[in-house]
Amino acid sequence: QVQLVESGGGLVQAGGSLRLSCAASGSMISTNNMAWYRQAPGKQRELVAHITRGGILNYADSVKGRFTISRDNAKNTVYLQMNSLKPEDTAVYYCNRVFLGRPLDVWGQGTQVTVSS
Repeated sequence: QVQLVESGGGLVQAGGSLRLSCAASGSMISTNNMAWYRQAPGKQRELVAHITRGGILNYADSVKGRFTISRDNAKNTVYLQMNSLKPEDTAVYYCNRVFLGRPLDVWGQGTQVTVSS
């Protein structure tokens, strides 16, 4: 059974930075496509960033140029570096494996990111 544990969220002022981590157990991230999602209050969960097994990166238009997804296969961890944060980035952030364009695993607890103006 795969377990994904997100961490690194917090309260930051607009323009600040945070780095989120997603530690995986039960499956090697190197053999999976991985993604970060977020869900803001009253909104549907949305895909933020995606990294394929081969290292191809994709981002939502709203975060391009500000967020960077990466992974450390030795640590079995996926990261999301978030720079130039905006209040509209406020959300709970989740990671997941992705298969055929869909999240594969049960959602974890996520990590809260709050950006103040």
